[in-house]
Amino acid sequence: MRTQLVAGNWKMNGTLASSQALLKAILPPIAPLAGARYAVCAPYPQLAAVGQALRGSNVQLGAQDLCQFDDGAYTGGVSGAMLADCGCRYVIVGHSERRAVFGESDDVVALKYAQALKHGLTPILCVGEVLAEREAGVTETVVARQLDAVTARCGVAALSRGVVAYEPVWAIGTGKTATPGEAQAVHAFIRGRVGAGDRRVADALTILYGGSVKAGNAAQLFAMPDVDGGLIGGASLAADEFIAICRAAQSAQETVKA
Repeated sequence: MRTQLVAGNWKMNGTLASSQALLKAILPPIAPLAGARYAVCAPYPQLAAVGQALRGSNVQLGAQDLCQFDDGAYTGGVSGAMLADCGCRYVIVGHSERRAVFGESDDVVALKYAQALKHGLTPILCVGEVLAEREAGVTETVVARQLDAVTARCGVAALSRGVVAYEPVWAIGTGKTATPGEAQAVHAFIRGRVGAGDRRVADALTILYGGSVKAGNAAQLFAMPDVDGGLIGGASLAADEFIAICRAAQSAQETVKA
């Protein structure tokens, strides 16, 4: 049985002080929520302090990116070994902002996925289409290409050690959200695509939805059979919103168990 996961992506926001204040607000209410998994992906300079604050809690530490190379002469890069040394469990790879703003190709994302696995991290692989691609009816083609780049380099079995996050780019930070049915359709496609290579890996694969998830829509999204939680952007910076989303994940998990 798959376990729901809620991962907050703080992006390039906050200071050490504001991050500590946010954690003080969210950790006590999340502590009793034992049914699902929870994580926050903090900016690099905050990882050590956030990791210390999370110690002993049921919220795991994650990073937002990593270098596709090992330690060495890569000025500005942060390696998987460094993230593991900071206590990270998760790392986001291939977020749409990394692809669009920083020009990361499918192959670079696949290299980063491989580096995450090499250093014992759980990669959260982001896939998804922009609005023009959705309107052109090529969502599945785009998502398949992004998935296939990783499986071609790492093998389908490597997905058993990671998480996939479907993020329709047109719904990130726009206030727009895919309907539960739209999200389910793409999640089912992803599971089917992986299942064509290995059905057991596909059945166990955690697939998150990321695209303006809020307290008001989380329960409906997480109730979909192939939606296993969320990658949460802006709402992860608001304590009440993030707590409510985590509670929705726990409720979804309890429903599955029942």
